[in-house]
Amino acid sequence: MQFQSRNKVEVGFSMSSMTDLIFLLLIFFMLTSNFITPSGLPVSLPNSKEAPIQQQKISVTITADKQYMINDKTTTLENLKADLEPLLSKGPNADNAVVLHIDKSVPVEYFVNVASIATSLKAKVSIATQPNAQ
Repeated sequence: MQFQSRNKVEVGFSMSSMTDLIFLLLIFFMLTSNFITPSGLPVSLPNSKEAPIQQQKISVTITADKQYMINDKTTTLENLKADLEPLLSKGPNADNAVVLHIDKSVPVEYFVNVASIATSLKAKVSIATQPNAQ
């Protein structure tokens, strides 16, 4: 007489605990990553003591050879207002933030021109800096 056990052992492998671990790692790395997208152009930014983090919606860059770019799209000073206007939201709760990435060798006159164009379009203007190395 041959006896058989009522409880049979399954040979399969459950992947549910492995997928839980992978999702936890994914969430951890997403939360600890850097959320600021740097400008794609090589610009030597001025130094500052403290650089608060500004969410970058619209980026205006002036390179050392005085080329203007809006979000990595080349433009000129004459076309800057026309190119910025459709990018800025018109709603009452709109966050019209323009971050200026200006090379430190560019004269202040160029910064003032771009800042005045942005403020005439009711945008909040801030300048990107890099923190001092201490």
